[in-house]
Amino acid sequence: MARSLGELAALVAGEVRGDPDREITGIAALDAAGPAELSFYTNPRYRAEAERSGAGALLVAAGEQFAGRDLLVVEDPRLALAALLELFHPRPGRPAAGIDPRAVIGAGCEVDPSAHVAALAVVGAGSALAAEVVIHPHVVIGAGCRIGARTVLHPHVVLYDGTELGADCVVHAGAVLGSDGFGFATSAGSHVKLPQLGRVVVEDGVEIGANTTVDRAAFDETRLGAGSKIDNLVQIGHNVRLGAGCILVAQSGIAGSTKLGEQVIVAGQSGVSGHLTLGAGARVAAKSAVFKDVAAGRTYECVEGKKTLG
Repeated sequence: MARSLGELAALVAGEVRGDPDREITGIAALDAAGPAELSFYTNPRYRAEAERSGAGALLVAAGEQFAGRDLLVVEDPRLALAALLELFHPRPGRPAAGIDPRAVIGAGCEVDPSAHVAALAVVGAGSALAAEVVIHPHVVIGAGCRIGARTVLHPHVVLYDGTELGADCVVHAGAVLGSDGFGFATSAGSHVKLPQLGRVVVEDGVEIGANTTVDRAAFDETRLGAGSKIDNLVQIGHNVRLGAGCILVAQSGIAGSTKLGEQVIVAGQSGVSGHLTLGAGARVAAKSAVFKDVAAGRTYECVEGKKTLG
């Protein structure tokens, strides 16, 4: 599906510097793009690659200059790139509605007629699946779960009893939501398990990466705020509360009863201790260990044992 550079500019509220009639047939990385493809320059470290690129045109931010190149200039290249990728690579449609005869549906379940439940999926008694939910093979949903409209669970996702997901969520393969929090009382060298009686609630528009785990609360609930994005291999402890729009990057971990405000970012391989508060907009740098509260809007970084607040 070829589009002119001018048509693409109109789609993303950008402007063309160069030939608006240049035909673009797709999008590719700087080192792979050809003369009929658009590539993108979003990081200064790739300046030399952008200058050498065989791309017919470059998607760039306002103020960038590349002599002799056709440019598509926008305010936010990454946001524009998302829209253009959707254009050239539309997402596959949802699977056909219905319950595969090889799925197991417990007593008293409510499955909307437009939902899709694949073969070998298990839905526990009393659970409810809203409109256009997609349940892929080998998903296990416990009893009394609630799954909101258009939410997608990829293969081997496990929801323990009582877990609730809002609308438009995506949970990737192998993620486990609602497993017991890590709570023990130690006496005379023995570890006695404290029953974990709460649940996990995931608000609308949350995406959870592969093999991530979210523990049920000891009491009440562990809650992930609307629009939060959780990477692969993240651990979220019991009674944690995430505000809206948080980002947790791969191999990070949040210990029990810690609260994150809206738009908090925790970078890769970072750990946040329990019973802390990270204010709205706080940022934790990669490989940091956080043992104290972080005020709203501050950046916490721990490099080679030296802690700094920005």
